Amino acid sequence: MDPTAVVASELQQNAKTIAKEMVGSILEIISVEIPKQEVDQAIIVYTEYLRFLGDSIRNGDETPSQGLIEWSKENGEREAARGGMISDILLRYPPTRLVFIDKMAEISLKNGVDTKDLIRINKKVNNMLDISINETVFAFERQASKLMKEVQDEVDILSAPVVPVQENVAVLPLVGKMDHDRARLIMERAIPLVAQQKVQSLIIDFSGIVSIDAAIARHIFDIHNVLRLLGVDSFATGMRPELAQAAVEGGVDFSRINTFATVKQAIDTINGKN
Repeated sequence: MDPTAVVASELQQNAKTIAKEMVGSILEIISVEIPKQEVDQAIIVYTEYLRFLGDSIRNGDETPSQGLIEWSKENGEREAARGGMISDILLRYPPTRLVFIDKMAEISLKNGVDTKDLIRINKKVNNMLDISINETVFAFERQASKLMKEVQDEVDILSAPVVPVQENVAVLPLVGKMDHDRARLIMERAIPLVAQQKVQSLIIDFSGIVSIDAAIARHIFDIHNVLRLLGVDSFATGMRPELAQAAVEGGVDFSRINTFATVKQAIDTINGKN
């Protein structure tokens, strides 16, 4: 039988045993304490990987197997989903490459593979590892971006909540640092919610704002003008002196806005009007 075919058969038939040996060798090189669960997962992964390699050697196909590509994608997605770092994966590839090449050389020489075929096998190993790295990184980045977008979407929704406090009255609490993007989102999200909830009086509470500049203050207070066009009364509460100064510098006309120290004071005034 062709020596390379013998190598392919050994990789496929003894994949799990070889994988255990390789994982042990890699752990010795990286000298890092790895949880048993991850070690067991690595053995499963390398077992599959060796079978992919055996198929590739047997068929003489230079095209990477779809199985390898899917495995690599899952590897990257799994690391991103558990909040890991791409460096955690990449750090394992250099020792993995060394162990793979040494093991392939050992098996190949044992089965009488000549130098030319040994070089071909090693090139295939390196090619498969490079493809695996690329697919893993790409999948990690896609999954991480997707997760970040989902988190950002949730933050965006929470950044402009219109909270009903009694019939036809709601509070828009502003929290954290205000920037142009948040100001835009408040305008885009809060106004439709006010209309949907049939709010007649909206209290915009600034007590949770960390910082604000003149331009942002002007942009936020533009909400007042939009609400007025919708027939909604707006009230500002929790304006600290530095925020009030920034609003004045931004050209906000306080004479047209009802301001109160607290939300309770604004609600009391609204109830008094009713």
